[in-house]
Amino acid sequence: MDFSGKTVIVIGGTSGINRGIAEAFAAAGAKLAVASRSQDKVDDTVAALKAAGAAEAIGASFDVRDDQAVADGLEHFHDALGDFDVLVSGAAGNFPALTAEMSVNAFKTVVDIDLIGTVHVMKGAYPFLKRPGASIINISAPQAYLPYEGQAHVCAAKAGVDQITRTLSMEWGIEGIRVNSVVPGFIEGTEGAKRLSPSEDAHEEIRKDIPLGRWGQTQDVANACLFLSSDLASYISGNVLAVDGALYQRGSGRFGQMMGEMLRMKGKAQS
Repeated sequence: MDFSGKTVIVIGGTSGINRGIAEAFAAAGAKLAVASRSQDKVDDTVAALKAAGAAEAIGASFDVRDDQAVADGLEHFHDALGDFDVLVSGAAGNFPALTAEMSVNAFKTVVDIDLIGTVHVMKGAYPFLKRPGASIINISAPQAYLPYEGQAHVCAAKAGVDQITRTLSMEWGIEGIRVNSVVPGFIEGTEGAKRLSPSEDAHEEIRKDIPLGRWGQTQDVANACLFLSSDLASYISGNVLAVDGALYQRGSGRFGQMMGEMLRMKGKAQS
C-alpha cells in the first residue's frame, strides 16, 4: 500500500485506534493531518507521524461539535496539504449509563459528538475532497446495529453515522467519492478494552468468545482503512465493514447484558 503524495485527514486521530490508523498511513508515505480537542495530543501525534515516515504531518485542535471550528480547521489542512484523498472521521464519545438514569443532556452530548460531529466533518470536508477518487471512512461501532444495555445513546448515534455513510455513498458517489464505515472489534490496548478486561482472566475470557481466537490490534483496523482507500477498493462504497474476528456474528451477547448488570449493581450499591 503506497500512499506517497496522497493527503490523508484523520479526525480524532491522536489516540487509540484512530492514531493507529494515522500512523499506518504515515508509514505508507502519505501527507497527514490530524485533529482532536487536545493540543498536547495533537503535537505528540504529529511528531510520531513524522517519525513513522509521513511525507508531511500537521495538526489542529478543535471540537467536532463546533461546525465553524471544524470548517476552519479543514480549510487550514487544505491550504497546507491540498485536496483530500482520504478522510477518516473517528471522533467519538461514550460512557455506560442506563437510559432511565441518564439525563437528556448526557444523551445529547454523545449524539452531538458521534452523529452531529460526523455531519460537521462531512460538510466541512466536502469542498476539499478529491474528485474523482476521494475515500471517506467513518469509524463506527457495533452499537449501530446491535443493541447493548447501557448504550442507548451510542446505539442511536452510531446507527445514524452508518446511515450517513450509506446516504452519502449515493449522493457523493456521482462525483467519484466513496464512503464506507469501519466497525472495530475488541482491539488490544484501547480504553474500551481496559474497561471490559481489567484482569488477565477477563482478557482471556473475552478472547475465547472471539471466533478467530485473538484480540484485534490497531493495525488490523488500519489495514482495513488502507485497503478501502486504495485502488483495490475502487468499486466499494456504501458498506459497513466489521473488523472483529467474526465476534459480532454472535450479536451483543453477554457483553451487552454484562454492561446492564454492572450498571444495575452499581445503582443498588449507591442506593
